Amino acid sequence: MQDFKLPEDIVYKVSKAKKEPKWMLDFRLKALDAFNEKPMPKFGPDLNQLDFSKLDYYEKPVGKYSSWDEMPEDLRNVYEKIGVPEADKNFLSGTGAMYDSEVIYNTLKTEWEEMGVIFTDIETGLREHPELFKEYFSKIVPINDNKFASLNSALWSGGSFIYIPKGVKIDKPLQAYFRINTANLGQFERTLIIADEDSYVHYIEGCSAPIYTEDALHAGVIEIIVKKGARVRYTTIQNWSTNVYNLTTQRMHVYENGFGEWVDGNIGSKITMKYPSIVLLGDNSKGETMSLSVASKNQIQDTGAKMIHIGKNTSSQIISKSVSLNGGEASFRSLVAVKKDADKAKIDSTCDALILDGESSSNTYPDNFISNKKAKVNHEASISRLSQTKLFYLTSRGVSEEEAKAMLVNGFIEPIMKQIPLEYAVELNRLIELSMEGSVG
Repeated sequence: MQDFKLPEDIVYKVSKAKKEPKWMLDFRLKALDAFNEKPMPKFGPDLNQLDFSKLDYYEKPVGKYSSWDEMPEDLRNVYEKIGVPEADKNFLSGTGAMYDSEVIYNTLKTEWEEMGVIFTDIETGLREHPELFKEYFSKIVPINDNKFASLNSALWSGGSFIYIPKGVKIDKPLQAYFRINTANLGQFERTLIIADEDSYVHYIEGCSAPIYTEDALHAGVIEIIVKKGARVRYTTIQNWSTNVYNLTTQRMHVYENGFGEWVDGNIGSKITMKYPSIVLLGDNSKGETMSLSVASKNQIQDTGAKMIHIGKNTSSQIISKSVSLNGGEASFRSLVAVKKDADKAKIDSTCDALILDGESSSNTYPDNFISNKKAKVNHEASISRLSQTKLFYLTSRGVSEEEAKAMLVNGFIEPIMKQIPLEYAVELNRLIELSMEGSVG
């Protein structure tokens, strides 16, 4: 429903529930106007079946808890089934858990609190760190960036606020887990990460939802500032159910000698449109995106990356792997821009697609805008079908056809899996195996 206009009362409801300052209410109302005026995207998958009038835009909070034991059993069971409390205890520096529209749990190890690290929900960031929040909020993704970023700006709720002080390097990841547990819900988390000079953080985002007959919408916005000499890695493990539209805007600004990384695993959803972006503002800055998409029955994965080179002697790498099966559609969409003064920019882009059957499809849409003659740009793309020769070789040696197919797919995606922490790689492999069950024959 492209002619749908979202009324102001929902904005007032959200802002009042959060007891926000007037400037934020004004920001939301301005963003609402942008959403109502902006058209739907003119590229990519058809979104005409997304009915804005049927969505619930804000779900009242179920509570906030300082420990997993405090949480009601039904809520705790949701997170225990996906291993979040165990991960929090054993190999994370901090954890946040978002349930529908609000963060219900957030913790940070004491050693990092004492070093000045801030890891909290976005609402607490606004309330307790207003100057830092206002300095960076919506500076990378403005309210009129695209229709779904405008919707997020109008109705943002939940998400993470992170500040890493100068020189602090966190040796274990921080994680947030986003769960849609209500039919027809629109989830609009907002994440803001500021990595000060010479700092390091790895942030992991996990997403899931149960299957309903009605559609849901996830339209998050992530803004990341990587200051001089800092490094930030942002890993997404997404397993939305096949009734979720996943339409997310992700962008980093990287300054002198900084290094920004996106590692993206997209398994579920009805339609995903997500293109992590890195703007290399500083001299000698680097950016890298590594993405894996698996498109199965009734799924469209439209993913890719954007690299904008502005500083001198910048370098970037885009690595994309996609697997299509059971009639799924996977598309790679990239934009590489080298500005006029970005001398000695180096760009290496590789897109590999694997199609497992005759019903599935894959597409590649690279765009390069090069305004500096000294730039070195390399783009390679390949689309192939599962090798019947290799399949025959394995099955002739006693390997079942299902196992042989899984082995070949695992070998294809291995370069991406190596970049994901072991605990998450094991889970991601299992999700891929489940999506492939019954796909042979």
